[in-house]
Amino acid sequence: MPLSQTIATRTFRKTADTFAAGAKTLEQKYFVSPEVFAEEQEKIFSKQWVLVGHQGELAKAGDYLVAEVARESLVIVRDKGGEVHGFYNVCRHRGTRLREDRNGRLSAIQCPYHAWTYGLDGRLLGAPHMDDVPGFDKADYSLHAVNLALWEGFIFVNLGDSPTPLEEWFAPLAGKFSHWNLAKLRSAKRIEYDVRANWKLMFENYSECYHCPGVHPMLSKVSPYDSAENDLAKGPFLGGFMSINKGRSLTMSGDACAFPVKEEEEEGEEEKQRVFYYSIFPNMLLSMHPEYVMVHQLWPQSPERTLILCDWFFHPEAFDRADFNPDDAIEFWDMTNRQDWHVCELSQQGIVSRVYEPGPYSSRESIPAAWDREYLRYMR
Repeated sequence: MPLSQTIATRTFRKTADTFAAGAKTLEQKYFVSPEVFAEEQEKIFSKQWVLVGHQGELAKAGDYLVAEVARESLVIVRDKGGEVHGFYNVCRHRGTRLREDRNGRLSAIQCPYHAWTYGLDGRLLGAPHMDDVPGFDKADYSLHAVNLALWEGFIFVNLGDSPTPLEEWFAPLAGKFSHWNLAKLRSAKRIEYDVRANWKLMFENYSECYHCPGVHPMLSKVSPYDSAENDLAKGPFLGGFMSINKGRSLTMSGDACAFPVKEEEEEGEEEKQRVFYYSIFPNMLLSMHPEYVMVHQLWPQSPERTLILCDWFFHPEAFDRADFNPDDAIEFWDMTNRQDWHVCELSQQGIVSRVYEPGPYSSRESIPAAWDREYLRYMR
């Protein structure tokens, strides 16, 4: 990417500059209503590109993962030619669930009921005792494919019939994060969180640091809460950066836990003392630190419960170095995550009250307000 384009994509504006005066939090129904939850599954999670994993999880042929999107179970698998496919987890014989486990490796996909067997590319390879069925042709019974595409190494699926191509959807971010080597990174750890709060509260909480001094005292000592600046302030991609105190890192020790994930750049030392936070609608939170990248997947389970998968990614070469200490970062953010989930649960508990009504956003909450507007655009 030309340097001029790189600089242009990193021209930041103060959070307050994009604040919409009079913005308020969402109405109660959006956090508690089963009808709204069902509508979200249909209008958003059934029709938008959603994150299900990273290509590093499928390192070799036959590696697979199982994801549930809008109550549909999907098998994501790498074939022998290296291509990643997505299929509905449904046998073409009598509809049996093909895989019960969440991940693993296999040479073919075989139904546990009647042993119909499919290749890693979804083609039906074998169907016992079906050769004598008149008109039966294995070519007619491949697994049902789901729309799948990769962005910077992350795997996205879309249940829609004819969705906007992923590269077109992500066009506003074209080249923006390429210097972070996201496709090459490897996950050192995944932690699952079962949070008793609506999924939108996590997005709103992630998108502001107004709460940081009281909720995250350790984080605030290393990264000033009022240092936030944003370069994406409307649409499905929102966020910007915060400063990290010179010579410090977002780890328990305050020291860097690995060598940088990014390529060397011409931007100087200032760029190396920033952490970038972006929300990618509807279920991805992307946090990029100098030496690691943290990614959250959000999976709504009910109006008042959300499953969150959090991965910590590092440069693959870091794993072989003696000074590699991923736990230093993982423990820091596990602590911070749990602080966030606790206040989100407190918010959920208050929102269900009969006296709750939408409250005004502050000038430091422009991104949550922008996220709400984007959400309502899809719901309307």
